[in-house]
Amino acid sequence: MKKLLYIFCATSLIMGCGSSSKSTLPAVKAPEVETVNSQQYAATITSEELETMLYKYASDEFEGRETGKKGQKIAVEYLKALYVEMGISSPFGGDDYFQEVPLEKQSISEAEISVNCKNFESFKDHVVLRASGSSEMSINEMVYVGYGIDDDKYSDYEGIDVKGKIILAKAGEPKDADGNYVTSGTFEDTKWTNGRQSLSSKRDAANDNGAAGLLYMDDSLFAMYAPYFQRQASSGGSGRLSLKSNEKEMMMLMVSENLGKALHSEITEDNSAKTINTELSLAIENKSENVLSENVLAYIEGSEKPDEIIVISAHLDHEGIKDGEVYNGADDDGSGTIAIIEIAEAFKMAEKAGHGPKRSILFLHVTGEEKGLLGSRHYTDNDPVFPLENTVANLNIDMIGRIDPKRTEGERNYVYLIGSDKLSTDLHNISEEVNSKYTNVELDYTYNDKNDPNRFYYRSDHYNFAKNNIPVIFYFNGTHDDYHRPSDTPDKIEYDLLENRARLVFHTAWEVANRDERIVVDKATE
Repeated sequence: MKKLLYIFCATSLIMGCGSSSKSTLPAVKAPEVETVNSQQYAATITSEELETMLYKYASDEFEGRETGKKGQKIAVEYLKALYVEMGISSPFGGDDYFQEVPLEKQSISEAEISVNCKNFESFKDHVVLRASGSSEMSINEMVYVGYGIDDDKYSDYEGIDVKGKIILAKAGEPKDADGNYVTSGTFEDTKWTNGRQSLSSKRDAANDNGAAGLLYMDDSLFAMYAPYFQRQASSGGSGRLSLKSNEKEMMMLMVSENLGKALHSEITEDNSAKTINTELSLAIENKSENVLSENVLAYIEGSEKPDEIIVISAHLDHEGIKDGEVYNGADDDGSGTIAIIEIAEAFKMAEKAGHGPKRSILFLHVTGEEKGLLGSRHYTDNDPVFPLENTVANLNIDMIGRIDPKRTEGERNYVYLIGSDKLSTDLHNISEEVNSKYTNVELDYTYNDKNDPNRFYYRSDHYNFAKNNIPVIFYFNGTHDDYHRPSDTPDKIEYDLLENRARLVFHTAWEVANRDERIVVDKATE
């Protein structure tokens, strides 16, 4: 990494809105007497260094950084080496900067089922939706839970114990005398009746009530699922990655009406929960493979409030190699990854000068974002290195190096902000104030609505913090024609914009870390 320069021209900290894509900021030597402000350290975040590192990180050498593959391993070692070079510590101590993220490469599991000595075929009468491992069982009774609904206004689980038992449920929801669904009182589909949402809702109800396994009869969904699962099984499985749980998951199969009636002959007419006697033999073969990936964590301890943590995150992975072409992911999310490195170095320079942050800063590079936000979910749900209740905010950077071609109005020097006002008025106000004072980026809230059809609020790693009532800001430039294409290369990055957007994140983190009082969560969700 090049030796960083201090830049002190105040006007140089306000990005122009002209057509040039390169920074023309003059570089001068640092004065002998420093003052405590974020400008002098933000000025060390430069387009030149961002460009140098991104050309490396988004090169073919990194093979597209696919989760669990060789390129991703090269990426984490590269990031670790940069933190070691900067003298920024690991929160684990010593030379270990990696948080292991245990994953599972899913293949289609198959089952052998017989009911009262009659055999039923995979993909014709049943598909395995979830199984922790291979297993065999024989039972002579199971619990029928009708529609499998557990709601405040109606529950099929009331008065019946399903803990540790195999249960049978069917699709649908009962209606009242007026033809309205009982849980909502309206004609509109509910989470208990609406396709895939009903599947997950009834799965969660069974799991929450302690069932060991759920056989779910939905002939309509089964007609869609069975051919897809059969094709995947024939081709060797989907290869989809998921987090591997240390806990035994509830088994779940979807069954046809043919099999449902074999288990309970009156299933279509009977809505009452009860124990039913049936001879069921079930053997499941789980063909999934273990995959190990890593998050990269680096840490600067706070000088006054070390137990309070600000997390600055970006995902380190991308799409890998497809059909012989490397998907370099320069914008997605090489831009965010390298921005964090520059932000981290700015904080480290402040610390060396005796102006370290009052609160601790965690620089979190997560894996598996492209596979379903897996690395960040592992951090928040399974292994939070720092307690979530001590986590003040998450500033998440995912694609900040380009311009959205769909954005035809407004300044070139912009960034989309998502989530800043959703949980903390303090965080939103700080973001606005530091931008007005230092970076003058046009803050665009086009995608800030949770009901945005693009669902960007739910599609990057900040969401795993937000769902835990941790205030977040998601920094984003929008998609473009090179999104998730091999053409997302470093030569197309607008490095002056990347510089200024990274400085905005730094200034925001600086203020959150150094203000006297912790920001308040005044809009917590249940």
